[in-house]
Amino acid sequence: MKNLIKILGAFMLLFFAVTAISSCSDDDDPVNNDFFAGTYKGSISYNDGGSTNISTNSGSVFVTKIASGTKYNFAFSDSIPDLNGIEFEQKGDHTLVMIGSTATSYIRIDNNELKILFMKDGKTWTANCTR
Repeated sequence: MKNLIKILGAFMLLFFAVTAISSCSDDDDPVNNDFFAGTYKGSISYNDGGSTNISTNSGSVFVTKIASGTKYNFAFSDSIPDLNGIEFEQKGDHTLVMIGSTATSYIRIDNNELKILFMKDGKTWTANCTR
């Protein structure tokens, strides 16, 4: 009987895990969701203006929308420091652009693409990724 309960419990856990994972969609739009989390893959780089220079064509950026509704966090792979609390405004139907964007510093995100050129305190982050 105990084995049956253990097997049933494991089955239920597996069922809920598969359901939760399959309910996440690459079509989720970062503009229209109260909560957004998505992974973008592609070219990423980081340079701290000194000895650290990281660049890869097979990196990833995990993007999350935080509670404020207009701020996002960007967690980079390959030991690149994260960018947190970046504020955005909506441009068009499905595009977010960083507030304070300039020709040399911007972040643009939509449901399919992430583009980053962000400079702060002599450090530079870049990303050209898709989902």
